Amino acid sequence: MDTNKIILITGTRKGIGRYLSEYYLEKGLVVIGCSRGESDLAHPRYEHFCIDVADEKRVVEMIAAVRKRHGRIDYLLNNAGIAAMNHSLLTPLSVVERIFRTNVFGTFLFCREVGKVMAKSKAGRIVNFATVATPLKLEGESAYAASKAAIVSLTQVLAREFAPFHITVNALGPTPVYTDLVRNVPKEKMERLLQMQTIRRFGTFEDISNVLDFFLQDGSRFITGQVIYLGGVS
Repeated sequence: MDTNKIILITGTRKGIGRYLSEYYLEKGLVVIGCSRGESDLAHPRYEHFCIDVADEKRVVEMIAAVRKRHGRIDYLLNNAGIAAMNHSLLTPLSVVERIFRTNVFGTFLFCREVGKVMAKSKAGRIVNFATVATPLKLEGESAYAASKAAIVSLTQVLAREFAPFHITVNALGPTPVYTDLVRNVPKEKMERLLQMQTIRRFGTFEDISNVLDFFLQDGSRFITGQVIYLGGVS
């Protein structure tokens, strides 16, 4: 992976997004991040935008600003996402709407706007974030799993639409990683989930960056429309 490339990562204030920001900064890339709140990540090659990823006007303005300053965007990681772990009979519509706004609408908007920039350069790599909750059909995560199923479909269609511009679009479906979100889930529930995986352990940040590096490397120019689930899930 070339240094000085421009990588845009959504949801960078904490968790996986924060790790990926620091990871790619160490690799010499310019990292553009965003989240609803301010970030305390201070680095000369890191730029942060405070936006809601589902706010179309703000997303358009953000990508225009990045394009004006850097002239291109080489990689996009659509990491921003939210979940709700409730039985469907106890899930308000407002929760479902919030999940879809962030996970689906936000991913679509960034793919669309960054895709325009990449199309001008006739090159680019996009990786969207799916989840093992979809193929495992996890109880209590109907809205979340459905939103990520939409991401899989979106990824596969965009792979075809963006191919003429030499842009690849793939997806990564992580298993649970021990972040703040997972710490709040009952231990018994997490144990049942891990037992459904072929490799029965939590995922790590390194597991995620390993797959992302594969998708982003120059040698992966012929790989698009694919979804890799971690933990042996299919």
